[in-house]
Amino acid sequence: MADKWSVLILAALCEKPLRFNELKRCLDGITQKALTQALRRLERNGILARRVIPSSQVAVEYSITPLGRTLEHPFNALYLWTLDHLAAVVQAQADFDSREIETLPT
Repeated sequence: MADKWSVLILAALCEKPLRFNELKRCLDGITQKALTQALRRLERNGILARRVIPSSQVAVEYSITPLGRTLEHPFNALYLWTLDHLAAVVQAQADFDSREIETLPT
């Protein structure tokens, strides 16, 4: 549940159900394989529902289940924390990276 893509998938689906390709477009940088694996994990855990849409081309739509909705409040709290502390996190990353560069053999 706590991996990067699962959190972003749930954030995208909190607004409305999405088809696979719509979801992929919402998640900049995700590969088709990573999206498929994350969706299967979330479906297996009862967090997402998968619905096949009958049409000339087979389409699949994903939506959040009632169990998945229970994660909306904790994820929102995490999101707000991230916004509040983003500058401190970026500074910590820069500090860490500069220490790493200093310790590299020349």
